[in-house]
Amino acid sequence: MSEAVTRATATHPGLLASLDPLLREWLPRQRWFAGKGRPVTGFSLVAAADLLPPEGSPGLLHVLLRAHQPDVPAQGAAPHPADCYQVLVGVREALPPRLAPALIGHVAEGPLAGRSVYEALYDPRATAVLLEAIRTRARIGRLRFEGEGRPRIREGLVPRMMTSEQSNSSIVYGDTFILKVLRRIVPGTNPDLELPLVLSREGCPRVPAPAGWLIADLDGPDDPYVLAVLQPYVRGATDGWELALRELAKGGDFTVEARALGRATAEVHTALARALPTATLGRARARLLADGMTQRLEAAAQAVPALRPYAPGLHQAFEALAALAADGRTWTAQRIHGDLHLGQCLRSPSGTWSLIDFEGEPSKSLAERRMPQPTVRDIAGMLRSFDYAAHSAVPPAPEWATACRAAYCTGYAEAAGRDPRAEPVLLRAYETDKAVYEVLYEARHRPDWLPVPMAAIRRLSVGALP
Repeated sequence: MSEAVTRATATHPGLLASLDPLLREWLPRQRWFAGKGRPVTGFSLVAAADLLPPEGSPGLLHVLLRAHQPDVPAQGAAPHPADCYQVLVGVREALPPRLAPALIGHVAEGPLAGRSVYEALYDPRATAVLLEAIRTRARIGRLRFEGEGRPRIREGLVPRMMTSEQSNSSIVYGDTFILKVLRRIVPGTNPDLELPLVLSREGCPRVPAPAGWLIADLDGPDDPYVLAVLQPYVRGATDGWELALRELAKGGDFTVEARALGRATAEVHTALARALPTATLGRARARLLADGMTQRLEAAAQAVPALRPYAPGLHQAFEALAALAADGRTWTAQRIHGDLHLGQCLRSPSGTWSLIDFEGEPSKSLAERRMPQPTVRDIAGMLRSFDYAAHSAVPPAPEWATACRAAYCTGYAEAAGRDPRAEPVLLRAYETDKAVYEVLYEARHRPDWLPVPMAAIRRLSVGALP
């Protein structure tokens, strides 16, 4: 296998033209495709590499391509560049039945004519190549497979693809490692690798330390594209969302876990503040922050009539933030998780909580995701997550959410030395902004869920806090 993963990149004249009609049908159906609702008008090939020779069976191609779609930018805004996607394309003469769900299509012409191409992450023979490449620190054209050297990666770990719907794809190797394969690719330092590495080197045990990663040097080594991150797999772990729903279903108490999760969050924030620069959020930045929140509220109220009666009270949350800053109040901003909720937390069988998935909100630019922000933004995301869990129960359990929210803040205060509830103006602003986003999302995608954020909107419009 080492020979296969260290071969030079091959050129593929006509490759993209032969795959184009198949990808136009297949790509928009994928959960991780960001351009839903707009047709794909064409593709441009960014890079292609042979990880296994295509004349073999199976062949394995690593492909980075841009999907071109019609764009209608907001007035005065620049058009969005075409999104770049990572696809691992398997090549076989014919697919065995077990790989039928992975089929992309049958190639009619070009260098792969007469063969079947498929999503190779479903194929253990193909995904074993990725781990072996990381283990051997392979270089394949502009692809670099790298790692920390510990824990040691053993040969022969059996891979399996995780089938849960998500914005990226994950492969588990022998219940020892998990490889997160990023799908929508952007240049620059990706926080999903950057922050776990920082936390590992800082000695913070709350985040699984990266064991390896895949980089593409498309624009030179100073502007890398992070393609995949390998971390230890927390065997037997349960994510916080699943655990919360389980406790709700049997009427169980979750406050002990919520308190422990608050402590874990505080430990991560404290370690990030030690390791990376912090900034001060003063009058100018707070005004910009409040203005952005106000604009999002106005746009959401235009789109969702149910929000309009509460808009004046919600506006007050943002104006109170700007007014406090105008009076000279400042806040510390630092690197944070950026998209924290119960589903981004894992509880091990021993009861230890870990935080995962530091990619941030994929809809935001990389620069936005890496910007220092108040830690309250993460806390507000978790408080909203408790509400969502409580309203998933039948009947809904708002008292459960209230108790968990309070316990989480208490746990955070115990570890951080400061209680987020002592910043009521900032906390209300961030939670309001999050709830407004949820209202717009649910109205567009899951109308049956709209009552969940609307319950928070009613509470926040009169200034209530946990």
